[in-house]
Amino acid sequence: MVEKSGKGRKEEVVTREYTINLHKRLHGCTFKKKAPKAIKEIRKFAQEAMGTTDVRVDVKLNKHVWSRGIRSVPKRVRVRIARKRNDEEDAKEEFFSLVTVAEVPPEGFKGLDTKVIDEED
Repeated sequence: MVEKSGKGRKEEVVTREYTINLHKRLHGCTFKKKAPKAIKEIRKFAQEAMGTTDVRVDVKLNKHVWSRGIRSVPKRVRVRIARKRNDEEDAKEEFFSLVTVAEVPPEGFKGLDTKVIDEED
């Protein structure tokens, strides 16, 4: 049996870029609930991807989702999720996730995979 190092998979600070398909997550959703549900789905995605319950959505990402109104949410959104240490002394969790919007190349979403971002970027 191979011994693992002391740190677990979800115990380090890391930043990744994901493409979230909001279209399939909002299928059949009432028009007037689409943008709020999209934000909830982004939070849920970040929780599953990073293993933290504390997820903070950036203002620019929120504006991007709401940019075309409550009904016409973008079909896909490219996000950068950073798992960071919680420095507050009365924090319940050791880590939190910060979700920001990432730039999409002009050719679109085709061929984009999950990408680990170095901390220097």
